[in-house]
Amino acid sequence: PERLEGLLERAAEMKRAAPGRGNKTGRRQKTGRGQTERVLEGRTLGLVFEKASTRTRVGFETAMNQLGGGTVFLANADSQLGRDEPVEDTARVLSRMVDCLAIRTFDHGRLARFAEYSEVPVINALTDAFHPCQLLADMQTYRERRGDIRGRTVAWVGDGNNVCRSYINAAALFGFQLRIACPAGYEPEPELTERRGDRVRRGGQVRHGDRVSLGSDPAAAVAGADLVVTDVWASMGDEGEQARRRADFAPYQVDQALMAKAADDALFMHCLPAHRGEEVSAEVLEGPQSAVWDEAENRLHSQKALLELLIPRAG
Repeated sequence: PERLEGLLERAAEMKRAAPGRGNKTGRRQKTGRGQTERVLEGRTLGLVFEKASTRTRVGFETAMNQLGGGTVFLANADSQLGRDEPVEDTARVLSRMVDCLAIRTFDHGRLARFAEYSEVPVINALTDAFHPCQLLADMQTYRERRGDIRGRTVAWVGDGNNVCRSYINAAALFGFQLRIACPAGYEPEPELTERRGDRVRRGGQVRHGDRVSLGSDPAAAVAGADLVVTDVWASMGDEGEQARRRADFAPYQVDQALMAKAADDALFMHCLPAHRGEEVSAEVLEGPQSAVWDEAENRLHSQKALLELLIPRAG
C-alpha cells in the first residue's frame, strides 16, 4: 500500500507538471523530482497487444515519449506469436532487447508465462482476469477529486469482469469498502477476496473487518456510496453473448435514479469505451458527477509514474 500511495503522489506531480496543467502558456513546469527531465532517454518499452486498445496504448506511448524513451508496438499479426511461437521464447528474446514489457492479452496465464521468462519488468496492460493499470488511474482520479479513498464506500454495478476483480484487489490495498451488484451467474469468484483474508458473504451485509460484499441488488450496493463504477456488459471476447447479456443486465443500468441513491457528492467512473443507454445513461456519463474524462486522462499520468518506477534511469 505504501508503494502504491507513493506512485499516486508521483502521478499527481506529473499531471501538475504536464503541458497545459496549471500553466496557461502550455510550457512544462518543473515540479517535485523534475518530471520535465527525460529520465528514460534511450530506454524502450515493448508493447505486446493481442487485444484492441485506445487509452492503454496511447497512455504508454505518450508516457514513454514524454520521459524521453521510445516504444515498440507488436500486435498479434506483427510478431511470431501470431505464428504460434511459444510465449516463453518471445519473452526471452524481447526482454534482451527492451527495458520493460506491457502485455495486453486474453488469457491471464499467458501474461504469467511472459513474466516468468522475461528478464525485465512485465506490466499487465489488461487480461481477461485483471486490469490493474485502470485501477491506478481510478484511484488517482478519486484522490484528486475527493481526497483519500480509505474508509470510503465504492459500488460496482454490472459484470464481475476484469475491472471488477481489480477493484476487489484495490479494496484490500487502498482500504475502502466495496459493494458489488451482479446478475446471477456473472459474479466474480469469491476466492479472490478469500485469499486476501476478506471473506465474501453473499446476499447480506459484510461482517466486521471484511472489505467486499457481493449481492444482486444495484440499489442496495449504491445506497450512500461515495463512488459508483460500471463497465460494458459484454467485454472483449464476449461479443457473441451480447443479446443475452443485454437482457440479463437490463436492471443494472446506472442512470440518474440509481445515482440519486448514492452520497450527494458521489462520483461516477467508467473505464471506457461506454455504451450510452446500456450500462450507463447518457445523462450520467455526461453529467456533473461523472469523472470519466479525468479518469481517462489519468491513464497517461499513472502509467508514466509506473514506468518511471519500474525502468532504471538512463545513465
